[in-house]
Parts: sequence; structure tokens; C-alpha cells
Amino acid sequence: MSATGTLYIVSAPSGAGKTSLVKALVDTQQQVRVSVSHTTRAMRPGEVDGVNYHFVTREDFLERLEHNEFLEHAEVFGNLYGTSQRWLEQTLEEGYDLILEIDWQGAQQVRRLMPQARSIFILPPTQDALRQRLTNRGQDSDEIIERRMREAVSEMSHYVEYDYLVINDDFAHALADLQAIFRANQLRQATQQQRYGSLLSRLLA
Repeated sequence: MSATGTLYIVSAPSGAGKTSLVKALVDTQQQVRVSVSHTTRAMRPGEVDGVNYHFVTREDFLERLEHNEFLEHAEVFGNLYGTSQRWLEQTLEEGYDLILEIDWQGAQQVRRLMPQARSIFILPPTQDALRQRLTNRGQDSDEIIERRMREAVSEMSHYVEYDYLVINDDFAHALADLQAIFRANQLRQATQQQRYGSLLSRLLA
């Protein structure tokens, strides 16, 4: 019998490197999947519908919301984001660990509904480093960058609500920290008992 997967919440202010770290983690962990959220925001250069997000109209999103299709939803910078509850439950039942890349508002909703979820907050080493990363992306105007910086300070104050804290100063070190969190959780007694039930029975026969 395969063990039921673990739900991970990963949050960070925009520009902290969350998306890059999660992608690198998934590339090294076969049993880890990333939830693809629905969003009403415009597609950015290089993004693919169904891979980065499910891009939908505001009307479509609100209709799904009315039918209670989302485990959590939030509005960020005027755009709506939501996580499909049915797909999430199916993925966990198949034994995959699942990452939700959501903000602190969505994280609070998920914790209330799924208190067994593990949560990780990723922080930049300094505000200057965060501003530089936002500028280097070349995607936003100076005005939007300033707004994101103001929001970031508010967002970062919620790190105390999370189980784990990762500082993304050195990318390789931050990735190793993430890998350690996932590996340690996979070795918990309850998870190993579910995964190796028949072996444990033979050992104790």
C-alpha cells in the first residue's frame, strides 16, 4: 500500500525566489508535484496555460467559486487565484507529495481545512536583495515594484505562522534546506509504517 502524500504550503513575497526553488526541488523529487492554480491574471512571457497556471476569465473563476470547486482562493494585486480541491485530493491519494504555492491568506484557509499540511515560508536575505531581484526580472514598472515592496513587508510579517523558514541567500543552500524538509517528513514513523506495512509485519512475526 502506498502512503498518502503530504500537502505542503510554500509562501514567499514576490521576488524571493520561491518559483525557482520549487522547480529545482521538483526536478530532484520524483514523488513531488506542484499544484497548478487557476488565475484571472494575464499570462506572462514564457508561461504556458495548464503548466504555470490555468488562465481563466474572471467570470469563469467566479462561477467555479460559486460551485465550491476551490480549496482556497485569494485576490492578489487585483487578480484572483484558486486551488482545485478535487485534483488536490486525488493527487494526495495517489501517494504524491503536493506543493501549494500560495500567499499567507490562502495558507490560512488551507490550514483551517487541512491542519495536517506542512508549511514553509521563503525569505530573501535583505530588502535590498528583494528589490534587486524584482528589478532584474524586467517585468514590472518602477511603480509596480514599489507597490510589491510595500506588500512584501506586510507579507513577510506572517512568517511566524509557518512550520519552516528558509532564507534564500545562496540558492544551492536554500534548495538543500527544502530537500531536507521533504526528506525528513518522508521518514516519519507514520509515513514509513504506511509505506512498509508488510515489511514491518514480517519483521515482527
